[in-house]
Amino acid sequence: MPPKKRTGKAKKAKKSKPDQGNELAEMYRRSVLDVAVLKDHLALRTDAARQAMSVRDDLKCQIRDLKQVLSQEKLDTKDITADLNRQYKSLQMDLEAKVKQLESSVSMLQKQLDQCQGDLKTEREWRARMEEEKDAQIADLQSKLDSMETEYEKILHGCLDSLLSHLAVARRQWEDESSDVHQEFKDMLTGLGLNPLYI
Repeated sequence: MPPKKRTGKAKKAKKSKPDQGNELAEMYRRSVLDVAVLKDHLALRTDAARQAMSVRDDLKCQIRDLKQVLSQEKLDTKDITADLNRQYKSLQMDLEAKVKQLESSVSMLQKQLDQCQGDLKTEREWRARMEEEKDAQIADLQSKLDSMETEYEKILHGCLDSLLSHLAVARRQWEDESSDVHQEFKDMLTGLGLNPLYI
């Protein structure tokens, strides 16, 4: 019986050989197709990988350039910030110096103003005193002038009264003397035989 079994297996093996060849050919054909498909996929992936690597390299270059630009901009910003800080400090120092100078000028001008106001007050007081003194002198001189006018009027009236009395005395004397002279001439004319009324 064992030989029969072997024979049966051999028969089966012999019978399966054509099927196996077809299966192998089919598998081979499928494998070739799979390999072709895989090669296509591999080619596509390789191309995609190359493109990705190219894009990656481009992006790396762009990133490097952007980093350089950013670094340069940071340096420029740092320089600009430093320059602005320096200008700010310089302007602040200038402003502080101007403020101190203006405060000094204000202080000096305030002192001058106080001094001028003091001088003006002194000058006004002096002028007021001078005006008072002048008014007092004018009033004193006016009163002296008034008293002198009164005295001059008295003296003038006294002199005029004395002159009038002297003139009255002199007139009386002249009248007396002229009467005497007329009488003498009348007597002389009468003595000569002339009528003095016709002459």
